[in-house]
Amino acid sequence: MTVRPVDETEFGLGWIEPAPKARTSHALLEGGRVWLVDPIEPGVLEERVLALGEPAGVIQLLDRHARDSESIAARLGVPLHVVPRELPSTPFELRPVLRNRFWQEAALWWPERRVLVCADALGTIPFFRAGDEPAGVHPLLRFRPPRGLLTLDVEHLLVGHGSGIHVDAAAAVDDAVRHARRRIPRWLAGVRGKVRGR
Repeated sequence: MTVRPVDETEFGLGWIEPAPKARTSHALLEGGRVWLVDPIEPGVLEERVLALGEPAGVIQLLDRHARDSESIAARLGVPLHVVPRELPSTPFELRPVLRNRFWQEAALWWPERRVLVCADALGTIPFFRAGDEPAGVHPLLRFRPPRGLLTLDVEHLLVGHGSGIHVDAAAAVDDAVRHARRRIPRWLAGVRGKVRGR
């Protein structure tokens, strides 16, 4: 599988596979240690990812986002945290998105860097977005959007599907969550348009 770099910042690196799924993974660097979030195999980028620092752990934010997390954690000899409620000895906080028998998801919040990482709660590929919104709530969460994300002053939004947002990220999160329900008709119109355009 071919991947390309995305979300290259001073605190980490992302890699994304081609559309339509555009699954995105991230390596977050702090204090010489690197955490991999919802990783797929980085392929040709593995050397760059491992050069960031010492691997510290693999974090899976969504129960069905197993991806390559288990095999990567085993290969690197680091712990795998599956939808954790907390991550002690890390700079991260976990914010609940949804926890029921069908869907378990947490968002990762890095207060010092003002970085929010979402698995499926928010995305930037067309499947998530209604019209021209920069980020959108997952279609199945639009009726009950993750309002807990509104309390965060986000500078960088990293998502599990699509490229991140690094300019006006707080406004993008606010806009997506606050208007998720009322934009359902616009999202549906976009889906119908894509189907007719095939």
